[in-house]
Amino acid sequence: MWHFTHARLGFILPSFIRLFVKQFAVNLDEAAESSPAAYSTFNAFFTRALRSDARPITDDPQTIISPVDAVISQLGTIENGQLIQAKGRQFTLTELLGGAPDLAQLFDGGLFATLYLSPRDYHRIHTPAAGQLRSMLYIPGRLFSVNPATVRGVPNLFARNERVICVFNNEYGPFVLVLVGAIFVGSIETTWAGEITPPRGVIIRRDDYPNNETPTFARGAECARFNMGSTVIVLLPPGRAQWLANKQPNDRIQCDAALGQWQSRVG
Repeated sequence: MWHFTHARLGFILPSFIRLFVKQFAVNLDEAAESSPAAYSTFNAFFTRALRSDARPITDDPQTIISPVDAVISQLGTIENGQLIQAKGRQFTLTELLGGAPDLAQLFDGGLFATLYLSPRDYHRIHTPAAGQLRSMLYIPGRLFSVNPATVRGVPNLFARNERVICVFNNEYGPFVLVLVGAIFVGSIETTWAGEITPPRGVIIRRDDYPNNETPTFARGAECARFNMGSTVIVLLPPGRAQWLANKQPNDRIQCDAALGQWQSRVG
């Protein structure tokens, strides 16, 4: 699939993109390039940029925004180190974070939001808050589908799939984006390290960024992208934030729309 999406298909490609747009109800009017003929590969279409005015961001610096266009799969509080995967299914925070108990401890009792990107969605990922990147972990794993039916049926799905964990820090404390790979999504890119997968690895990799080298992001800045649809999990520290009361599982949310609110700064 990776080779197909990156291949130059010539005159066939615009017709294929039009078929995809019709099948999945993709809104190309908000794309920076609205013509299917403007894309050199299917991946270029899939990771398309939006118009600069397509996703306005609130001026309130305490607002936490959605990092992606998505359906909210689950959101809530991390209780006793457990996150809800689906009704009747849970998985552990430590497993999700690749068996890193020191990192998991920072978020036990905090908040999580699981955001599912379907094929129709914009596939660039933006920071939900301003912050400095502190570390990145690559966790090898499976590539199960992450569609709703599979999420309901496969135990520990998000802790078994390949994923990239991005740890940030700001005046409210640490926050994390977990970028979960899926079937056909063997490619995750970040703006600071380029393509993380493929090739798929077999060991956990961790990159730490010292103060003089750490990338710094404004709220809503692009930080990564999926080369097909998948899932992003947002983790927030305990006692520092709350999700908006009107955001519930199965709601659609757009990138840069309000998802939560910071409440208390560190110190």
